[in-house]
Amino acid sequence: MKSPMTKFTLKDFQKMFPDDDTCLDHIRYKKYPERIDCPKCGRNSLFHHDNGRKSYSCGNCGFQISPTAGTIFEKSSTPLTVWFYVAYLMAQTRGGISAKQIERETGVTYKTAWRMCKEIRHCLNEDYSPFDGDVELDESYFGGRGRGIRGRGAENKTPVFGIAQRGGMIKAHVVPNVRRVSILPIVDANVAKTARVYTDEFRTYKALPSMGYAHETIPHALKIYVLGNVHTNTIEGFWSNVKNGIRGVYHAVSSKYLQSYLNEYAFRYNHRKDVTPMFWTFLHRSVFYRAS
Repeated sequence: MKSPMTKFTLKDFQKMFPDDDTCLDHIRYKKYPERIDCPKCGRNSLFHHDNGRKSYSCGNCGFQISPTAGTIFEKSSTPLTVWFYVAYLMAQTRGGISAKQIERETGVTYKTAWRMCKEIRHCLNEDYSPFDGDVELDESYFGGRGRGIRGRGAENKTPVFGIAQRGGMIKAHVVPNVRRVSILPIVDANVAKTARVYTDEFRTYKALPSMGYAHETIPHALKIYVLGNVHTNTIEGFWSNVKNGIRGVYHAVSSKYLQSYLNEYAFRYNHRKDVTPMFWTFLHRSVFYRAS
């Protein structure tokens, strides 16, 4: 049996990252070894921290490297301790944390808090190997509050498509629509032909056998939701968690940014069995993600 995730408390965080220099050192030693070949003089050198700056200089020629270059921390005037603390707060929750709460916790402006959350969330996009084994497919709709049709055919809602490997990973995409032309290429690119695929009876999925997939359908229209091993409860449970989280924490999310929120919830789900504290996983992604 796999060990549960190790706890990383606020006291641990404050002890490990008391100031900006400590945070910068963490980034530096994650990206570079203690000695590196200087790009300018070519010598294997120690690089020393430049006081008051986010850079390190070669001990031989003075050439500078900036560990935050290319990361979400580059060119930010917000202290690294605040960035790290925001990552800690985001990693501590299961349903997310609002920018308003970040504003209250850190003292930064709401605009800064929102931007930091957006940048960290953007780092949580992951690519996976093809899904195999028992795989569930399902589509859902987000947003578009108001009266009228719910679910398929609802107006002012953003369609999303999800793939879930039972006991494994989940991937969720914002899609322009739920027609075959939008859904099937995603399935073909992400689901192995050796997988056994489970869906509801939506017509888009009727083409799966012709694509080479073993496909079984659960007839939701008949109010049947589990038939032996045939169900889509895994992916539907994920949709429920995301919607409850957005409704309870963020209240609403625009279609423009919905993908990043889906990435955040999928990231937490996919790392739920990790032994490493979620904060370290969030921080690692923030350090090594190449900011655009």
